[in-house]
Amino acid sequence: MPKAKLQAATIGGTADEIEAAFYEALRTGDITRLMACWADEDDIVCVHPGGPRLLGSESIRNSFDTMFANGVINAHPEHVRKVESITSAMHNLVERIELHTPEGDAVAYVVATNIYMRTPQGWRMVAHHASPGTQQEMLAHIESLPSVLH
Repeated sequence: MPKAKLQAATIGGTADEIEAAFYEALRTGDITRLMACWADEDDIVCVHPGGPRLLGSESIRNSFDTMFANGVINAHPEHVRKVESITSAMHNLVERIELHTPEGDAVAYVVATNIYMRTPQGWRMVAHHASPGTQQEMLAHIESLPSVLH
């Protein structure tokens, strides 16, 4: 099967800009923009919380298409930690997911690692690995809130 060509998210850009575009695409359900954040490589990888390893743009696209069929993913990256070099960047973060359920609004936390490489098209995601968050991530979020609201 021929490799699908991915449209560039931006010309050049930075790993931070690609990450911002990725999360904006999740929040808007824009599969074209989301896939434009990924590198045009056969071995890109994505692991959703509790899910299998997905290899290649077709399986990654199909998984996000399935999620978007149920609505957008209101994910907000927080507590980002970075390791960066000239050609690669690793961002470890907590995704705060805002959920709207029949029982009311709720928040879930996911721990994610996003890896970016500098490609001829600019910075692109090559891996997104997400795991269910724990009570510790929720407490860290609560502790980061200001103690006085004005």
